Amino acid sequence: MTLRILITGGGTGGHAVPAIATARAIQQQLAGDEPAFLYVGSLTGVEGRLAAEAGIPFKGVRTGKLRRASNPFRMVSRANIADMFRIPLGVAEAADAVRRFQPDVVFSTGGYVSVPAVLAASTRGIPVVAHEQTVQIGLANKIIMPRAKVVALSYPESATELQPAVRKRSKVTGNPVRDGIFGGDPARGKAWAGFDDADDALPTVYVTGGAQGSRMLNVAIDGCLPALLDHCRIIHQCGKQPGDSQDIDTLHATASTLPDHIKRRYFVTQYVGPEIADVYALASLIVGRSGAGTVSEVCALGKAALFVPLVPTGGDEQTRNAKRVSDMGGAVLLPQADLSSDSIRDAITRLVTDPNRLIAMGDASRKLAMPTAAQDLAKLVIDTAKGASKP
Repeated sequence: MTLRILITGGGTGGHAVPAIATARAIQQQLAGDEPAFLYVGSLTGVEGRLAAEAGIPFKGVRTGKLRRASNPFRMVSRANIADMFRIPLGVAEAADAVRRFQPDVVFSTGGYVSVPAVLAASTRGIPVVAHEQTVQIGLANKIIMPRAKVVALSYPESATELQPAVRKRSKVTGNPVRDGIFGGDPARGKAWAGFDDADDALPTVYVTGGAQGSRMLNVAIDGCLPALLDHCRIIHQCGKQPGDSQDIDTLHATASTLPDHIKRRYFVTQYVGPEIADVYALASLIVGRSGAGTVSEVCALGKAALFVPLVPTGGDEQTRNAKRVSDMGGAVLLPQADLSSDSIRDAITRLVTDPNRLIAMGDASRKLAMPTAAQDLAKLVIDTAKGASKP
C-alpha cells in the first residue's frame, strides 16, 4: 500500500533542509512504491520554495511564535499580540490538513509551525517521528517530543536534556544535509565567481550568513576587505535583507573602490543556488554563523570553519553547535561580542596563511560527520509508518 507521510517543520532552512533531504531518502528507499507526501509549513518560511523544488505538495498555514525577552514587560509587544490571533488560525489550518490527508506518520523537524500539526496527529493516534537538528533541544521540540513515538537526535549530547521516558524512545541519527552540496568542481566555482587564473595560489574563503544574511558579518567583512584580499579570494553570500536597505549595495560600493589587482578576488552575491557544491569545493575556509545546517555541511564536507555564533534572546544553541566542532579542532569560534572588522580580519588571516592547519581542521571536522543521517531517518519514518499502517 502507498504510505502517506506528512512532513512539518520550518521557518528557517535549518528545519526545512533536513525535512526535504529525508523525503528524498524515503523516495529512494521506497522506489517502485512512491509514497504520498504533504508538507505543512509556514506561509513565510523557506520551506514552501524548497518543497516546490522537490515536487512535494505544500500546505502553508499561519503561524506565530512567542518572542522571549529578558524583561517580561517587553513580551507584551505588537508582534506577540498579533501572533496571539494568528496561532489559533494556524492550529485550525494544520488540524484540517491532517484530517484531510490522513497520514500514516508525521515527520516533524521542529520550528513553531510544526507544533499544531503534531498535536493534531497525536490526538488522532497518528505516530510522530520528531527530529532535533541542534545540540540544544528547541522550544517547539520540547512540546513535541513527549508526544512522539520516535525521537531522532543529531548529537548524542542532546539526550541529556530529555525526560527519561522520552530518552528511551530516542535514537541518534545525525542531521541530514542537502545532496546538492556534494560532487562540486573547484574549476566551475572559480569560473562562476569570475576569479582570475593569476590568483590561483590564493585560498578561497566562503562567507555566508544564510538566506537573509548576517548584517553583523557583512559589516565586519566590509570594513576589512582590502586587508583580507591581500591573502585570499572571497565568495561572499550576503543575503537579502527585508526593506529598502540592502547590504549588497554597500558591499558593491566598497568593492568598486578596491585596486584592480584585489578587486578581482572578491565576489558578492545575495544567494548561492545550485552553484553551492562548486563553491564548497573551491573554498578552503567557511566563515559564517553556526546554525545546525551550516555546521552539519561543514562536517559532511570536511571543511575548516570560522564560526560566529548568533546570540539569541533564549538559549545559546549556536555556540554549543560551534563548540562541538571547535573542541574537535575543526573550527575556530569567534564570539559575537568580539566580532569586529579587526577581529575577523585577524582570525581569517591567521587561518588562510597556514594551509597545513586548514587541512588538519578539515580532517577533524569530518570526524563528526554522520553521512547516513538522511537514510537512517528515512528508515525510521518508513518503519514507524508501516508499524502503524493497517495491512
